[in-house]
Amino acid sequence: MRALLLAFLLPLLMDFAWGEEAEGGRVVVPILLYHRFGPVVADSMTVKTSVFASQLEYLRVQGYTVIPLRRLVSSLAGKAPPLPDRSVVITVDDGHESVFTDLYPLVRRYHIPVTLFIYPSAISNARYALTWQQLQEMKGSGLVDIQSHTYWHPNFKKEKKRLTAQEYENFVHRQLLRSREVLQEKLGGTVDMLAWPYGIYDDELIEDARRAGYVAGFSMVRHPVTRADPMMALPRYLMIDPVQGVLFEKLLAESSRFREVRENRP
Repeated sequence: MRALLLAFLLPLLMDFAWGEEAEGGRVVVPILLYHRFGPVVADSMTVKTSVFASQLEYLRVQGYTVIPLRRLVSSLAGKAPPLPDRSVVITVDDGHESVFTDLYPLVRRYHIPVTLFIYPSAISNARYALTWQQLQEMKGSGLVDIQSHTYWHPNFKKEKKRLTAQEYENFVHRQLLRSREVLQEKLGGTVDMLAWPYGIYDDELIEDARRAGYVAGFSMVRHPVTRADPMMALPRYLMIDPVQGVLFEKLLAESSRFREVRENRP
């Protein structure tokens, strides 16, 4: 467990940056990635609900602006006005039931936008997962956008080794298209953003995703989004429970480091 925490925390401490749209159109915006919430830490991907609440309160008090993921993507594509100073994006992967029971009340309390990346095969099927009714309620609030995490969250590296070339091509095609189809059919709206399961992607998968109608993809690389990042592999910070309190504040205090490094490059 200690080794896992170090693997997550050291990169964060080295280059964590909180975002803004600087003069000249430069973008440095962190996307935070959560998975599950609860009163206690049940596993390495659980963030205590109280910790998440304290993070939102700190962002509010310190003047950070949580913006919709869609707004960031539009800005990167040159289709939106400049972003607010100290912009931050919040995303949540998978569709665990605690998104509705724990995160959603805080989303309403702080009136912040959040993007959920969902794999539809689990919804209203798996015991741990959200239901379609819960997703509809959250989407209806206008605060929650729902996007694709493929159809059933495969490990593409393993599947590529297991399947023939044609089988793998068909498998990828179904994972990318079926997810979009089901989410749009059940919830309406446009589904054209994709979180790569396990953060796994390659050039072939990126091209497949583009052909399937996705305009942006998201990885688990730990640094803020800049205009230099590829649109189909935008980075996100994986958030774990130890990133709280003083450590969270220290991470925020490092907000200018990444921007300064980027801006001072020849």
